[in-house]
Amino acid sequence: MRTKIKTILFGLFLAVTILLPSGANAQGMPVYDNTNFISLVKQLIESGKQTAEMIKSVKFLKDAKDAIEKVSSVVQQLRAVEEIGRNNQRLIQVMQNDMRDILNSPYIKPEEVVRVTESFEALVQNSLDTMDFIDEILSSDYLKMSDAERAEILKRKEAESNEMVSSINLRTKRYRDIISFRKMQDKVNNRETAY
Repeated sequence: MRTKIKTILFGLFLAVTILLPSGANAQGMPVYDNTNFISLVKQLIESGKQTAEMIKSVKFLKDAKDAIEKVSSVVQQLRAVEEIGRNNQRLIQVMQNDMRDILNSPYIKPEEVVRVTESFEALVQNSLDTMDFIDEILSSDYLKMSDAERAEILKRKEAESNEMVSSINLRTKRYRDIISFRKMQDKVNNRETAY
């Protein structure tokens, strides 16, 4: 009987082995690997920290950009004011040197002295008004305008100031040409003839 049981068990074992597919796995309670979960949680925490740092960096860069724009606007305003100041300095030099020479010239008629003086006086008054306006813009909020608006006004005033210098140079040249022409005319008219 023992042999018979062994034969039956062996046959049963052989039948089970043949009937089962070769890739069958043992089933039972699932195995859970918590190291992957812990690793994922650590990655999420690290990602959150990096995101927070990136948000801080973006805010810092935005603040830096705003500061640079403000400084840039102030620099533009400063350059415009410096250019207007240089133009006014040129006006003063013309008034001190060139205009004195023009008015003291014997080739300028007395009635022309008034016209010359009035034309330069208008430029000087315009220059003084511009400086007062600039002082008002820079020293007060001037109707709560932004830096960009203030810079635009100063740029316009700078352009007007450049036009003033151009006008002064043109007028000075014109009066010098008149003096030169009259001087030459006087020499021609009063030359001595030696026949």
